Amino acid sequence: MAIAAMVILGVLIFLMTGQKSIFAREVVIYTYMDDAAALATGAPVRLNGILIGSVERVELSGSTEPTRVVRIAMSIPRGRLSQIPVDSVSAISAENVLGSKYINIHMGRSPSRIPPGGELRSLDTREFEQVVQQSYNVVASLQGILKRVDVIISQVEAGKGTIGKFLADEQVYNKLLAAISDMQKATAAVNSGKGTIGRLLYDESLFNDLRASVQRLDSVIQDVQQGQGTAGKLLRDPALYDEARATIAEFRRTLDELNAGKGTAGRFLKDDALYRRVDSLLAKIEDTVDQVNSGQGTLGQLMVNPQLYDSMRGLTSDLQTLIKDFRGNPRKYLRIKLGLF
Repeated sequence: MAIAAMVILGVLIFLMTGQKSIFAREVVIYTYMDDAAALATGAPVRLNGILIGSVERVELSGSTEPTRVVRIAMSIPRGRLSQIPVDSVSAISAENVLGSKYINIHMGRSPSRIPPGGELRSLDTREFEQVVQQSYNVVASLQGILKRVDVIISQVEAGKGTIGKFLADEQVYNKLLAAISDMQKATAAVNSGKGTIGRLLYDESLFNDLRASVQRLDSVIQDVQQGQGTAGKLLRDPALYDEARATIAEFRRTLDELNAGKGTAGRFLKDDALYRRVDSLLAKIEDTVDQVNSGQGTLGQLMVNPQLYDSMRGLTSDLQTLIKDFRGNPRKYLRIKLGLF
């Protein structure tokens, strides 16, 4: 009875912890790779991620072909063969970067199934190694970032930097507390109707004034919509619209005439002869101004000759004196002589 109990216990333990069934018939299928990638005997074998068996052996095949150096024997239940097409592909995978390896079979689409002792095509394990190596580089970079973060946190805890001072400096805390207290006071004042904002929120007279202003604005808008006033006529009076349209038409006709060279302005814009005459006249005027500035002619002497300027100034002064004396004593200059013949 003791032996029977131990056998039953062993069977139960095997059924509860083992991956194989006692009554399932196991078969072996093979796959070849260039590298085992640290795959161990007993590693799981999965079909599209579902556990179907285990690795029975990992050994050297003795072949010199680069893709058939390592032979991997996989033990799976015979009933699972009907689920594995012959064009399925096996590859070495891992739970994570540092996790244990396993064989993952990607199910193909062929109607034919692999027979016992058959061979599955495998993926190149060098791609997997490159991925793992890149993952190690990522982990190393992540470790560097974590170290820098740890240094920053240490500085913050020591009270260095803006954040550190904000967390460790009591003066900053007191200032922040005072600012919050002032904000609470301002909020209380607003709630009590004090100040501009408080009166804006709680003063009924201000609300009434604002409401009256809105009503007046609404009245003005209604007058405009009814065609009253200048703005209303501008919007509602068709005669004003027709006049504006006629004015625009006249303006367009004027522009067309100017572009056609009609009228004085049109000829000035389009006639080359008139342009040359105006240009010649402006050139003569410019020459005359240059001569005057250089002191040529009467006007030029008047502008640049100080003696002539002084003489004319003295003549003007004498003329003013004569006129003043004439107004004061006209008899001195007006004499009437009568004679009889």
